[in-house]
Amino acid sequence: MNGGFAGPVADALRLLPGYLGSHVLVSVTALALGLIVSFPLAILSAHRPALRNALLAVASLVQTVPGLALLALFYPLLLGLAALTARWFDVKFSALGFLPSVLALALYSMLPVLRNTVTGLIGIDPAVKRAALGVGMTPRQSLTMVELPLALPVIMAGVRTSAVWVIGTATLSTPIGQASLGNYIFTGLQTQNWVFVLFGCAAAAALALAVDGLLALMENGVRTHARGRVALGALGLLLIVAGALAPTFARPHATYMVGAKTFTEQYILAALIEQRLAAAGLSATRREGLGSNVIFDALKAGDIDVYVDYSGTIWANQLHRDDTRPREEVLTEVKSWLAANGGVAMLGALGFENAYALAMTRARAEKLGIRSIADLAAHAGTLTIAGDYEFFARPEWVAIRRAYGLTFAQERQMQPEFMYPAVAAGEVDVISAYTSDGRIAQHDLIVLADPKHAIPPYDAILLTAPKRADDRTLSDALSPLIGAIDVNLMREASLRATGAGASPAEVARWLWGEMEKKKRE
Repeated sequence: MNGGFAGPVADALRLLPGYLGSHVLVSVTALALGLIVSFPLAILSAHRPALRNALLAVASLVQTVPGLALLALFYPLLLGLAALTARWFDVKFSALGFLPSVLALALYSMLPVLRNTVTGLIGIDPAVKRAALGVGMTPRQSLTMVELPLALPVIMAGVRTSAVWVIGTATLSTPIGQASLGNYIFTGLQTQNWVFVLFGCAAAAALALAVDGLLALMENGVRTHARGRVALGALGLLLIVAGALAPTFARPHATYMVGAKTFTEQYILAALIEQRLAAAGLSATRREGLGSNVIFDALKAGDIDVYVDYSGTIWANQLHRDDTRPREEVLTEVKSWLAANGGVAMLGALGFENAYALAMTRARAEKLGIRSIADLAAHAGTLTIAGDYEFFARPEWVAIRRAYGLTFAQERQMQPEFMYPAVAAGEVDVISAYTSDGRIAQHDLIVLADPKHAIPPYDAILLTAPKRADDRTLSDALSPLIGAIDVNLMREASLRATGAGASPAEVARWLWGEMEKKKRE
């Protein structure tokens, strides 16, 4: 287990080559695509007011869309397009990670380049353009030999702004499967590893400042006609890109991709799967921080090979069932449905359940006389509930409200790691807890009983992609996990990751050791 400050820093440095390389690759590709599209459009529209205004309006509208939303919107669009191209033309491409990130970031990069190029061109003294035409230049020669060189300092300022925007926004590409420096931030937030959060912010800021400084050097060289500064800035940028990408391209391609959702337990289980595959001599890597629907669609499409989901999530989100059935019946129906709808294979249940549950502090519940959700209904109108970003839009919440007639004074959304301290401090009264989360005991919370069984069973289940359905090597490597993790062991594991400063990989190794001990008992 890591102790103090040095351990998390060492972990962060170990991951830096991969995260930095992926961040630089997606940023450079997006910026290049944005320039290729926006620069010709700016030149074309500079002296066409109607076209210019329309382009700037569209680019400005894109800027009003939050970066994370823009990135997320491209994934379902590309997923549908990938399905069509595969069906009609037998052409397949991955809709997860790199492509949606590049397209969204390219759109995000266009406004500064469009606006500055247009501003630079229309700001040139008309007398200069008349003089160029007067000495026999064609309009094209005037543009390339006179107008663009004069406008270049203003254009470079737009490129600088665009580069900083792209590098900063690229940290938000983690939830759609693109590795980046944002992986530090998202993982750190989920596991309360604040060193990771600070490291990710600092690394992204340092990269943006370095790129901006080198582009500023080139801009200054253009303005002062100092070719040496332009060359030095370009060389610096080339060295940054080459240095960042070299480890990425030198690293061998992993055979298996392990997916993980957006909370601590998922990071631990993904690390455990990766380690078990490595122990079997198989290469694997992880894609973490994916939403419930994104990760399932990615598995069906073959963009990831294996991950842990929950029977209740599949039951509600994919089967669209709002009834509650016995655990074994749910598992049987889920397994059959997965096989019949896309060929996803369920290797088995891991042995514990991680259901949604409503929880309160013991002191608050006892003061109000609340032991169940039915008791809670009488007090809900004066209480505040907090849930994760998915909870209030999920079918389970609809089922709970319908079953018990719950209406709270306020519903608040927050990161899962902040919900537990918030309810413990009295900032909220009730939270949507996870039954396998060790922080329930840590903060002395009680899980409210669900006498009407509105919440379906949530057994942790191991799923593999359709293309891996007959992969005996994969299933044999992971079969020791089936039925081997009980809820108390999982609670202890998650608490070690969130409360004791251990990394998910360290906790996964500890978890496997405990599983081996139990097997020998």
